[in-house]
Amino acid sequence: MKNEGLAIIGSGATAIYCLKHILDNSATLLNQFQHISIFEKSKNIGYGMPYNPATTDYYNLANISSEEIPLLNQSFADWLRDQSKKDLKKWHITKFPIDDSEVYSRIALGAYFHEQFCLLLEQLKTAGFSIEAFSNHEVLDIEVKEKNKIQLILKNETYHFSRVVIATGHNFTHQDKPKSGYYSTPWPIEKIIPKKDAFYNFEIGLLGASLSAFDVVSSLSHRHGAFSESENGLEFKLHEKAKNFKITLHSAEGWLPHLQYEQEEPFREIYRHTTREELFLLVDKNGFLRIDDFFNAICKPALKTAFKKDANSKMAKLLAKSAFTFKNFIDIMAENHEYVDSFEGMKKEMVQATDSVENDNPIHWMETLDDLMYCLNFHAEMMPAEDHLFFKKEVKSFLMSVIAALPLSSAKILLALYDAEVIDLIDGKVEVMKDANVTNQTQIEISDPDGTTTKKNYTLFINCSGNDQINVDNYPFQSLVKSGLVRKARAKFEAGKNLSELNNTFDTSDVWQNENHLFLDIGGIDVDSAYHIIGEKNTISPHIHDLAFTHTHGCRPYSYGLQACHATSAIMVNSWLNLKNDSKKPKSIDVVSKIYAQDSDL
Repeated sequence: MKNEGLAIIGSGATAIYCLKHILDNSATLLNQFQHISIFEKSKNIGYGMPYNPATTDYYNLANISSEEIPLLNQSFADWLRDQSKKDLKKWHITKFPIDDSEVYSRIALGAYFHEQFCLLLEQLKTAGFSIEAFSNHEVLDIEVKEKNKIQLILKNETYHFSRVVIATGHNFTHQDKPKSGYYSTPWPIEKIIPKKDAFYNFEIGLLGASLSAFDVVSSLSHRHGAFSESENGLEFKLHEKAKNFKITLHSAEGWLPHLQYEQEEPFREIYRHTTREELFLLVDKNGFLRIDDFFNAICKPALKTAFKKDANSKMAKLLAKSAFTFKNFIDIMAENHEYVDSFEGMKKEMVQATDSVENDNPIHWMETLDDLMYCLNFHAEMMPAEDHLFFKKEVKSFLMSVIAALPLSSAKILLALYDAEVIDLIDGKVEVMKDANVTNQTQIEISDPDGTTTKKNYTLFINCSGNDQINVDNYPFQSLVKSGLVRKARAKFEAGKNLSELNNTFDTSDVWQNENHLFLDIGGIDVDSAYHIIGEKNTISPHIHDLAFTHTHGCRPYSYGLQACHATSAIMVNSWLNLKNDSKKPKSIDVVSKIYAQDSDL
């Protein structure tokens, strides 16, 4: 038994921003705890998986600029300006001057986070806290022994704490099968990179066309050929020993991500386009916030203004019509942004995106929609099950395609490969055939939108879908589940008191009845508005918070990126300052949302 105080499990971006918020409120929080321990399972501490040099590659871009990163002690761009040319070259930074709006490599951002992490530890010590940071220390389980005594179980030792924050980030649990060339995740990316002076002289398959897939594309293409600038733009030439190298992306919808755009306000805000009071007026007598009401009252006016700024009078007029629904909006915008030929469509979009970024010309509707869905995300516990299903099926995939913007530098690489005829995209849902009768290969079955299926074999096939979401069954701290302190996330149906009253649009395998209510399993574990874990008896563990996006993806369906890392940790720390934390009653959104309204950074 060692130490009592606060334990933070994980040392990535969420943990770093948690430390920053603790430091900012150290005078008050020192009355609650004096000791902080950070546990990191990898050898590198204070980086975060996407930016860890042991995980990523210096060809991989961070996908976020300095002006979009919540401030720590120093901005990312200012920190880069202070670094030596030798280190910058090591991080694949060769163009100067350093630009606040430019996107740089993941390992450069990781080095920045690591230094900020170390600096925060020193500042917290100066403020009066005692600090321990453990690398190569994986927490295997968590047990609640008694009130205010929580036991962390590691391989060879245990620790006791009075408060625990889970900030573990990504979690990849599926197994690779190297003999058949199948990798369940590209991370760490070193495992899929050929040895020095070796080449993949065959077609490589990637499941997904997301940002992770482009990390793989970038890492592999740079090792199988050379990029060069010409009067026609970026060009790619295959190495003479890699003439058969090719990458094929598989995307269910056949979409490529849309491109980076200039933003008027780089930081998302929960209440940018509404107020807490206005939003809560939409909540009905049963406590539900209907997504259509949110769209009509809050989204329509904001989007109408945005489209007028973008000189799109057609969409502005449609949004003025009372009968125009959220589904209508998604359908029209998806159709307008779906490429018939993804690569040729990206070429056309490149013109608009380049103008937006280089000429400081924001695309207001994209930025506004991102803010609005960010707002909805932090009130999602008031949505009925019907709306959770609608958001997951209709809205989220559209958002992640259109709003999760690909940096222009990544798009240039992609289009250079396309022009060199070494990359392709196939649409349709993919299933990896587990019992296929093939040797040293992975066989997949592709289901086309018209219902036909085809099979394809790959010597190397990499799953880049990023499906590392956690549910109760694979929650890493199973003692909390077995003791009833963790339960699956759920949303109550507005309509129907028994299964027979539900129409055929719902998968009833994820529906169950409790007393007179029907509930839907929305994925992940249940947390309250202050991120306490919720147990089977609808009570919280007052001193255990789970901030991991992979764990809370059902309760917070649109949490992603560094700004959400900053916001979730700020909400939690503010709850320590402003709420009584000894009650086992879940913290309600009407109370916690007052924190959103009071904190200008949220």
